[in-house]
Amino acid sequence: MSKTYLITGGAGFIGSNFVNYIYNKYPDSKIIVLDLLTYAGSVDNFPMHVNNLNERFQFWYGDVKNSALVESLVSQADYVVHFAAETHVTRSIFDNRDFFETDVIGTQTVSNAVLQHKNSIEKFIHISTSEVYGTASECELMDENHQLNPMSPYAAAKVGADRLVYSYVETYDIPATIIRPFNNYGPKQHLEKAIPRFITSAILNEDLTVHGQGEASRDWINVNDTCLGIDKILNSPLSKVQGEAFNLGTGITISIKDIALHVIRAMNIDKSRIKYIDDRPGQVDCHIADIKKIKDVLNWEPSIKFEEGLKETINWYKNNMKMWEKQIWMRQVPIILKDGKKVIH
Repeated sequence: MSKTYLITGGAGFIGSNFVNYIYNKYPDSKIIVLDLLTYAGSVDNFPMHVNNLNERFQFWYGDVKNSALVESLVSQADYVVHFAAETHVTRSIFDNRDFFETDVIGTQTVSNAVLQHKNSIEKFIHISTSEVYGTASECELMDENHQLNPMSPYAAAKVGADRLVYSYVETYDIPATIIRPFNNYGPKQHLEKAIPRFITSAILNEDLTVHGQGEASRDWINVNDTCLGIDKILNSPLSKVQGEAFNLGTGITISIKDIALHVIRAMNIDKSRIKYIDDRPGQVDCHIADIKKIKDVLNWEPSIKFEEGLKETINWYKNNMKMWEKQIWMRQVPIILKDGKKVIH
């Protein structure tokens, strides 16, 4: 049976990978993408055959805070998957207003539209983030009941959006589920993120810069596994997922320093190319996902080993320089530290 998916932020990294996933897996599906095409989104992220000349695909250039536009698009959908957000910790320190407007007001706009059409919307998936948790105590597994302790303006904005969606379930009974992905990586990711920044620095014969001593660690999940997890929720009975939050991660943590070492080994360059700079404010020391809930409830678990996913990612950046070279100047952002010092991160 044909289903229509509205995907907000569908021109971004995870969003565009999900567009491609749905388009290929469900040949009878129709996809509507809403994206403002800010610096991190690009129509180049869509495959050549996925464009507005294709009857299965519609692209709408627009703001997720535009209530009339969002309501119109939601009215046409069976599923709403809400990726649209500002998502970079350092950039949120540099310019935080956009983060609260897009992440909170944008989510409210989508939630209101889903409320207006809750009798026809089968599921509304809100993409939150593991950053809402803050730092894991003693680097222990973080389950969905972990306290929410955001450590950056970005994380605080996402907490607001996360809890807003939950409140709409409790107040209005909308068919919503909250997903908290841990650190995604893979092809087409913006160069402001650690793994593509390291890879492209290596390709360009530059130093790989690491914040602090690189001891901060993360749970790294391949974007394809994230797409599989979202799809699993979309195809589950609503009674199992409505109002629930689910972590998407691997349960394995790797430090930023070790990520840099993985990259230089895979690309056969000397470790002297790693350079350490001032630590970043708002830095989360440790993130590691407890994925027991989604394993038990939905029988989902990640399938892509980090080394395998990193190799694929490196090959993509090696073979697609024309797609990412325009982002080189955006790999770093000027910010002011607690002591008033201005640095580039």
